[in-house]
Amino acid sequence: MDTPRIVYDRRGNGSPVLLLHGLGHHRRAWQRVVPVLARHHDVVVPDLPGFGDSAAPDPDCAYDIGWLADTVAAFCDRIGVRRPHVAGNSLGGAMALELGARGRAASVTALSPIGFGTAPRIAGARCLSRGARWAARIPAPVLRAAVETPAARALARRFLRGDPASEAARAVTFDVSVLSPGSPFLRLTPHVAGYVFQESVAAGVPVTVAWGDRDRLLPPAGARRALRRIPHARQVALLGCGHIPMADNPRAVAAEILQTCRRAGAGRPARTPAGAAAAR
Repeated sequence: MDTPRIVYDRRGNGSPVLLLHGLGHHRRAWQRVVPVLARHHDVVVPDLPGFGDSAAPDPDCAYDIGWLADTVAAFCDRIGVRRPHVAGNSLGGAMALELGARGRAASVTALSPIGFGTAPRIAGARCLSRGARWAARIPAPVLRAAVETPAARALARRFLRGDPASEAARAVTFDVSVLSPGSPFLRLTPHVAGYVFQESVAAGVPVTVAWGDRDRLLPPAGARRALRRIPHARQVALLGCGHIPMADNPRAVAAEILQTCRRAGAGRPARTPAGAAAAR
């Protein structure tokens, strides 16, 4: 398949680990996790198409969860990573599970993955998706001023961090740049809102479903629904973590990924490229 240009970082040596970020995020979300993993693995961290430094797909592209999973699989083939361990957060967690269901992952670590919401929560997410499209019509300076208010900053910290009062959470705000008309974020949001993981992952593929116990965006109860879909999955509570646990406790996240990889057995060492690269 013809895929857009994907920018990625690669570091370390060993069996490959692929890290996938969430909606509206970028590969730097994993920057505090990568050094720990790279002591044991060849770590590949891409910007998903349309985010970070990676090109967005054409306007007439399907650009949904299935397309993203196909594109990431093709990207792995292109860089010579055939069946990596895959870890992802939120949207990235769902993609990790999709790759696992397709037999394209040696193991899966899903951190607060989308796809396991109740019907009322899915309806609410769809309402928020429509609201985001309406918000995109508001002039950018007005939006930026709104998210810089104390109330909006407090809301962002509460939704995006496990401990809203921590020093690390002080600079957290909502990123309104993703709300430009026709942006990748707005194109994907309706698909993310209505997405339900309907497959399963073969019992021979180790799966860990890890959820921050302070996740206020996707409640931890989703983990129980994930286990009903994937009975052999290991459930982990990430204490003190919110929806983006890599920001709250990168060492705990790295430890869970490493443990899941170990359950799949050691792989053969891979080459060790350095720096950032791009794949087409």
